[in-house]
Amino acid sequence: MAGRAGEGVDKRRLILDAAIRVFARKGFHHCRVSDVADEAGVAYGLVYHYFDSKEEILNRLFTERWQLMLDAIVEIDARRDVSAREKLYGVASFIIDSYRYEPELMKVIIVEVTRAANTFGHLHLPKIREAYRLIAGIVDDARQDGSFKSDISAEFAAMCFYGAIEQLLSAWIFDIVPATEEEFERAKALVVEAICGGLETAPATGLSAISG
Repeated sequence: MAGRAGEGVDKRRLILDAAIRVFARKGFHHCRVSDVADEAGVAYGLVYHYFDSKEEILNRLFTERWQLMLDAIVEIDARRDVSAREKLYGVASFIIDSYRYEPELMKVIIVEVTRAANTFGHLHLPKIREAYRLIAGIVDDARQDGSFKSDISAEFAAMCFYGAIEQLLSAWIFDIVPATEEEFERAKALVVEAICGGLETAPATGLSAISG
């Protein structure tokens, strides 16, 4: 029984990984379940054995990756004796590195879900808002201890912070800016400086603490 279960999990993962490549290459709305099956090298009917539709496949891809990000933000925020700037740098690093190491998956999530306001984005809006809420929590703690300005709401700051990162990902996805190792590292510090520079009540002492 254990062998059968393991084989099932592997087939499901094989199909999901194939879907990432097909959705990224052709666009979700321009491909069919048969395209995913062909990419995975499995029978057409096997895809339907694990998933009811290509919509379910996309939903699974989103929820898996998004939950990883939510868990990462919670873990980052739980760190003690770490400034809000450092925590936000950690969040920015996680998201940017997610694109760096899994560009096709992140392209699918950005293009087909989070920016698809009338379809999948609307369906997953509660989960998307949860990310904003967690980021806002980091900002609000800094507002409470006086390190961030109190006249800029945590919710507004969180939207600006995540929006800036998502725009960066979009720029890499559509080849507007170079997607190089140097640019990835540089973007982490710049997006944090762009947001935190406007939030902090006193100038930061330097970026060495967050870039090391």
